[in-house]
Amino acid sequence: MNRLGRSGVEVGPLGFGAAGIGNLFTPVSDEQAHQAVAAAWQRGIRYFDTAPHYGLGLSERRLGAALRDHDRAAYTLSTKVGRRLEPADGTSDDLANGFAVPAALRRVWDFSADGVRRSLEASLDRLGLDRVDVVYLHDPDDHAEQAFREGYPALEKLRSEGVVGAIGAGMNQAGMLTRFVRDTDVDVVLCAGRYTLLDQSAAAELLPEALARGVSVVIGGAFNSGLLADPAPDATYDYTRAPGQLLDRALRLRTVAGRHGIGLRAAALAFCSAHPAVACVLAGARSAAEVHDSAEQFATPVPDAFWQELRDTGLLPPEEPS
Repeated sequence: MNRLGRSGVEVGPLGFGAAGIGNLFTPVSDEQAHQAVAAAWQRGIRYFDTAPHYGLGLSERRLGAALRDHDRAAYTLSTKVGRRLEPADGTSDDLANGFAVPAALRRVWDFSADGVRRSLEASLDRLGLDRVDVVYLHDPDDHAEQAFREGYPALEKLRSEGVVGAIGAGMNQAGMLTRFVRDTDVDVVLCAGRYTLLDQSAAAELLPEALARGVSVVIGGAFNSGLLADPAPDATYDYTRAPGQLLDRALRLRTVAGRHGIGLRAAALAFCSAHPAVACVLAGARSAAEVHDSAEQFATPVPDAFWQELRDTGLLPPEEPS
């Protein structure tokens, strides 16, 4: 187990990302979602990450229901703040935001102190739990001033009150996360998609700063939303259709992996976990089969010769993986 920063919260090296059971892209049944969480538990995964954004609260409701019969002290749970959910009059779906759910609620950006507390209270209600272990400010890209001036101090206060054990920020970029590491007392940052076999931008500043300052990094988006899981013409990269240049690169990576007797998914997960600043890699899953596959791929040894060939052929920078 790895401790998050200076907090008392611990996570294992592989965690469960719950966006998929919030109907990311396509519907998932309640039973399928429950089985995915049960499979994660069976494989020894004890860190679960969710957010109100995922399926307009559906992910939180399903995750809470699936974990309710387990000893609360036996697992670590994180959720996020910054998007409050309010009733909506619309009868359409939420596919424009990536989730196959009815748009009965709408997201309201709110990184105010009051918004942080209200969002957390609503999350606890959906989860059916009395506490979460980690709270992240979620995607404050366009709300930096309010997030640093109001949202972060609100999380710091919740931590000092013992309401949560660890605090941080979760984003799809490395730049602002580096600012959180440098300018605040966060325990952990969740960096999605910026330290992968296809994108090492977090290695320039974020990961070295986090390591130097004792801040833990959780890596999400190890497969860049699908391209590194199964390179194909219709694969997604950062939640949109993968550009041809990146598809070609992913196919080359898969070919090299095959020569060394491993799968591309195993290589992708191993790369994310290799940096000493990384405490955990989140693997998103929408079924028990995907959970079992991720656990098996994560446990697959990756030979040094594979990394060397990637460096020799320019598929990775000379210094990666760190």
